[in-house]
Amino acid sequence: MDLPASLPDPVPSPILKPSPSPSILSRSARSAADTPSVTFAADSRSRSRAESTSPSFESFRTARSRLSVSRRSTSEHHVGSQRDLRDEDARFVYINDAARTNAPPAMFPNNSVRTTKYSILTFIPRNLYEQFHRLAYVYFLILAALNFIPQLHVNSAAAGTAPLSVVLAVTAVKDAYEDWRRHRSDKNENNRSASVLVDGVFRPKRWKEMQVGDVVRVVANETLPCDMVLLSTSDPTGVAYVQTINLDGESNLKTRYAKQETMLTPPEALAGVIKCEKPNRNIYGFLATVDLDGRRAVSLGTSNIMLRGCELKNTVWAIGVAVYTGSETKVMLNSSGAPSKRSRLETDMNRETAALAVILVVLCFVVALLAGIWLGEHNDQLGIIHFFRTNDYSSLQVRKYDWLGAGAQVVFTFLSGVIQFQIMIPIALFISMEMVRAGQAYSMVQDNHMFDDKSKTRFQCRALNINEDLGQIKFVFSDKTGTLTENKMEFRCASVHGRDFSDSSGGKEDRNAMLGKQFSLFQFEFP
Repeated sequence: MDLPASLPDPVPSPILKPSPSPSILSRSARSAADTPSVTFAADSRSRSRAESTSPSFESFRTARSRLSVSRRSTSEHHVGSQRDLRDEDARFVYINDAARTNAPPAMFPNNSVRTTKYSILTFIPRNLYEQFHRLAYVYFLILAALNFIPQLHVNSAAAGTAPLSVVLAVTAVKDAYEDWRRHRSDKNENNRSASVLVDGVFRPKRWKEMQVGDVVRVVANETLPCDMVLLSTSDPTGVAYVQTINLDGESNLKTRYAKQETMLTPPEALAGVIKCEKPNRNIYGFLATVDLDGRRAVSLGTSNIMLRGCELKNTVWAIGVAVYTGSETKVMLNSSGAPSKRSRLETDMNRETAALAVILVVLCFVVALLAGIWLGEHNDQLGIIHFFRTNDYSSLQVRKYDWLGAGAQVVFTFLSGVIQFQIMIPIALFISMEMVRAGQAYSMVQDNHMFDDKSKTRFQCRALNINEDLGQIKFVFSDKTGTLTENKMEFRCASVHGRDFSDSSGGKEDRNAMLGKQFSLFQFEFP
C-alpha cells in the first residue's frame, strides 16, 4: 500500500473520531518494511493486526478527502458570495486608468481633505451659535435686549451691549485662530507628495491631485495617502507590514498581502478592474474582487487593503491602486470633525450660572409681587403720590403719562429688577477667563522646559478652551498582567489596641511579634 508523504491537517468532526497521526503510520510502515522477516507467532499476529488496521486507514483517508472537497466547496461558495456584489452597490476601479474610473457618472472626489470647522461665509453664524451654548452668554444677551425697552429708563442702551460684544469678539478671534491653524495643517497635508505611476514611470504627485484608479508606490516609513488595494511588495511572498496607530491606536504591526495574480505582472503592464463595495466607515471589513484581463475574478478582503493614515513598516516598498480617496477614505468617514471642547470648569460655571439665574428670577419675582401689592393699596393715590405719580404737572394743563395699568407696571418692575441685580452674574469674569486662557496658551508655547531638542519643536496648544484641564486626572487605568511584576508581601509592623506587634530590635522576634504575624497574616480581621 502506497502511503502519501503528507496529508492535510485533521479537522474536528462530530462523525469522524480521532485516528493516529499519518506521520506515525508512515514511520511504522517504513520500519516494518526494513525489519527482517522472522517466523514467529507474534509476527503473524502483528501482520493480522496491520491488515485489520489498513481498512480503517483507507476509510480515514477517504473521509479526509471528502472533508477537503467540502472545505474547497465552502471556500468557493464564499468567493461566490463576494462575486455576487450587485453592480448598483459596487464601485468599479480600473487599475492604472484614472480617467476611465472617474468618467461620468462616477465623478469620485479628489484626495484633498478638510478638517476645518468654519468657512468665510459660515464663520459668524456658526461661531455665534456655538458661543451661545454657554448659559451666561444667553443671560447677557437678554440683559442687552432689556436695555432697549424705554419704560425701564436705561440711560444708555448701547453701553449695556458693550460688555457682551467684547466677550463675543474675544472668543471669536480665539476660535478663528484655532481654525486657521487647522486650515494650515490641511494645506500641508494636501500638498505632500507621493509616487504615482504616470505613463509607465513613477513620478511625484501631490496628494490632493491623486484620483481613484491611480497606482501609488509607498516606501518604508511613509504614510499612506489614500485607501488602496495592495498589488505588489518588495517581499517575494507579497507581504507588507503597516502600523495603524493613527486609526485604532494600536502600535503593533499588522500584515497585509498582495495577491499572487497581481504580483506576477509588472505594475506598468498591469490592467484590470476592481469591483469593490461603496465607501463605508468599517475599518475592519472590505469586500471586493479583481478581474485581470478577463480572467477568473480573485476575491479581495481586509488583508488586501491598506488604509489612509497607516505607515509602511519593515517593507522596502509597496505598490497599490487607489480605491477610496479624500473624504471617502475610512479615516475621514470616521472623523466627526473638529469638536467643540468644553472644560470641566466651564461646565461647572454653566451649572452655577443656571442656579444664580433661578435665584435672580425668584428675587425679581418677590420684588414684583411686593410692587403689585403696593400698587393695589395706593391705587387711588397714584396720580399725586411722590416718585410715582401718573399725572404730569409740568404745565398748566394737567396731562397723564403713558400709564399702561398696574399689571404692566408689575412686569416692568420685574424687568427693572433683572437689570438692577445683574451684578449677581458678573460679565467681567468671563472676559477675564478668555484673556487668561490666551495668556496661558502663549506661556505654554514659549516655555523652554517643554521644548524638544530632538525634533526642534515646541509645545502646541491646539484647544484654548481646556487649558485648565491640563494635568487634571480623573480616572487611572492600569493593566496588571502578573508577568513582569512579583507580588511579594512582607510583614513590617502592626498595632492592635495599643499593643505593638512589630519586630524587635536586632532582627530577633519576640512572642508578641510572632503573634502579630500570625494574627495579621491569617485572620485579616482585628478585634
